[in-house]
Amino acid sequence: MHIALSKGGLFARALVSLEPGERFVSDAGAMIRASSNIDIDVTTGSQGKGGLLGGLGRLLTGDTFFLSTYEVTDGRPGEVGLAPTHMGEVREVKVSPAEAWLCAGGSFLGAASTLTLDTRFQGLRGLLGGESLSLLRVSGSGALLVSALGMLTSMEIDGELIVDTGHLVAFTEGLAYRIDKVGGGWINTWLSGEGFVMRFSGKGRIILQSHNPTRFGQQFGPLLPERQS
Repeated sequence: MHIALSKGGLFARALVSLEPGERFVSDAGAMIRASSNIDIDVTTGSQGKGGLLGGLGRLLTGDTFFLSTYEVTDGRPGEVGLAPTHMGEVREVKVSPAEAWLCAGGSFLGAASTLTLDTRFQGLRGLLGGESLSLLRVSGSGALLVSALGMLTSMEIDGELIVDTGHLVAFTEGLAYRIDKVGGGWINTWLSGEGFVMRFSGKGRIILQSHNPTRFGQQFGPLLPERQS
């Protein structure tokens, strides 16, 4: 399996080349094109929880209910092109058995079928953090594709890091976080315009996006013309 990412610009896309016997899974609706020898199937689960519970679990993370799977139908290589909904970068993450990743809602684009997709419930702190009730847990060995609104930044954490809500894309499972105020009191928090922040601690890796999709929608949405009934 080989993944080629487009270079430059914020309208990113990924081209996944598959050999016979290899399978790739993506968010439903992410496909741009596929070679004629690619079989496309729709499912509710990869190696993790499938069926109705698997689909409902992904809905709680902010992702789609269904997944699309791709594999070649003959002995020749094939390819499939994928792109996210948001205007932003795409990043390939090498997942290893020793290091599972947790993806924020809407950041999952695709993954090798050798990876297991599951959900991790985070409760009220997820809502306060501007995210969803659950995170998508990706474990195993293989390639993971994440996407964002705007530019992506990958960082190593060994200690603490403060992240503004809405900018989280993914982080390794060894990191912990709690929801906190920006300043010393609620007035400072309100005046700062930041609201709540996520205070990460531990040792691991984190991927952030430069733009907050919720704030972008709040600013851009009122400028759009009204829908015609």
